[in-house]
Amino acid sequence: MPDKVESGLPSLRVYSRPGCHLCEQLIEEMAPLVRGRLRIEVVDIDSCPDWQRSYGSRIPVVEFNSEFVCQYSLDVVAIERILTEHEGLIRVAERIYSAAD
Repeated sequence: MPDKVESGLPSLRVYSRPGCHLCEQLIEEMAPLVRGRLRIEVVDIDSCPDWQRSYGSRIPVVEFNSEFVCQYSLDVVAIERILTEHEGLIRVAERIYSAAD
């Protein structure tokens, strides 16, 4: 279960299903890259007929903000780009809020 800090973070959504070896491997590789910076939300495609139709056996699929990131294997460059952009937005927001004080 995510702690309170992680629950407030934006999510990378991983479309998966129980017993999917590629899914487990991708999540295991991604976790240390995003820990404390983004949350990993794993969704079981078998829990939703629309997801079953959309993804079938084409899993894992990773999305961020409803945008495709990667499929089957982890795209480390894409994840690092997301982290850099997200952290840049946080720094801008912090400057704006501190200037308003």
